[in-house]
Amino acid sequence: MSAPAATVPAKAGPLPPVPAGHDQAERRARASQSFWTAVVGVPAVFSVLRLGVEAGGELQTTLLLVANVGTVNLLAGFLTTAARLLSAGLVAVFALGAVLRVSVDRMPPGVRRPLFVRWVDATPAWFAVASFLLALVTWPLLYLPLLVPAFAAAFQLSPERLHEQVVPRVLLLCAGFTGYLWLLAPTLLDAWQQRELLALVLLVVPPVLALFVTGPLPAAVIRPLASVTEAAVLATLVWAALPVISTPVLPLTVTTIESAPGVSEDIRGHVVTVDDVNVVLLQERGGVRYLPVDQVRAQVLCPSEEELPRRQLRIRDFHVEDSLLEGLGRRVRPVNRIDAACRTVDRGPV
Repeated sequence: MSAPAATVPAKAGPLPPVPAGHDQAERRARASQSFWTAVVGVPAVFSVLRLGVEAGGELQTTLLLVANVGTVNLLAGFLTTAARLLSAGLVAVFALGAVLRVSVDRMPPGVRRPLFVRWVDATPAWFAVASFLLALVTWPLLYLPLLVPAFAAAFQLSPERLHEQVVPRVLLLCAGFTGYLWLLAPTLLDAWQQRELLALVLLVVPPVLALFVTGPLPAAVIRPLASVTEAAVLATLVWAALPVISTPVLPLTVTTIESAPGVSEDIRGHVVTVDDVNVVLLQERGGVRYLPVDQVRAQVLCPSEEELPRRQLRIRDFHVEDSLLEGLGRRVRPVNRIDAACRTVDRGPV
C-alpha cells in the first residue's frame, strides 16, 4: 500500500484590504467616544473639585460635605451655575467644527481632520440643537446675541439660504434687523446714555457677523485656524471654569443663636445639614461649626456677591444679567429686599 501524499500547505496570499468605509466608521466611533467622555466626565470632575474648593482644601471638611451633599444637590448646583459654561463649550465646538467641516475638502489629501470636525460628525443633530436651547435659557440676556452667529455657523445658514432671489433675500434680512432693533431700541438708548460700550457691542455686532461666518474657508488658513481655535476654546473654558469651581453649592445664611440669656451671635455660613441636635454650618471665613438647635433663634437666606446686579440695563423688563430662566422666575416670584443681616459681617456675642 502506498503512503498517502503529504499535504503541501498553500502559499499565503496578501491580506484583503480593509474597506475604506470600515476605517471611517472606526474613526467616527473613536471620535464619538472621546466626545461623550468629555461631556460626561467634565461635569463629574467639576462637582468633585467644587466640594474640595468649598471645603477650603481640608480633607475632613471635604469628607463631611461628600457625606451630606447628595448627588441630586450636586447635579442641581452644577446645572444652575455651570450649565452656561458647558453649553458655551458645546456651542463653540459645534460652530467652529461646522465651519471647518465644510472646508476640509480643500485640505491636502492624507492630512488628519481637525478634532472639532470629528466631534461634529460624531454628534447627532438633536444634541446640537439641545445645546443651543440650553444656552438660550441659561445665558445672560446680554450674551444671547452671540448665539445668532454661532447658530448660523453651526448649521451653515448663509443669507443665500433665505431665498434664491436677491431682492426677497434683502427684504427678509431688513425685516429681521428692523424687528431686532425695535426690540432692543430702549436698551440701546440706555446703554448709550450710561456709556456701556461693551453692552452696545454685544447687542449690535453679533447679528451682523452672522452674515459672514459660514464656510468654506481658504485652504491656507484651515489647519492653523483649527489648531488656534481648539487651544483658544480649551483655554477659555479653563479660565471660565475657575469661578464656577469656587461657586458654593450650599445655601448661604446668617444664623442668629442665643448662647446665654440676652447674649446673641450672628453667624454667616453655608448650611451643610440640619438634624435634631445640631445645625452644621460651613463658616464663610473657614471652619465647620455645630450649633445646637435649641439655641437657634433666627435664620436668614442671603444672596452671594455674584448674584448682585452690576448693570442698570433691562431688555423689556428683563435684567440683562439675568437668563431667560431667571427672568421668568423673578416674574413668578419677585426678589425680596435683602435682609439687613446679610449686609453685615459676622459679629460675636452681644
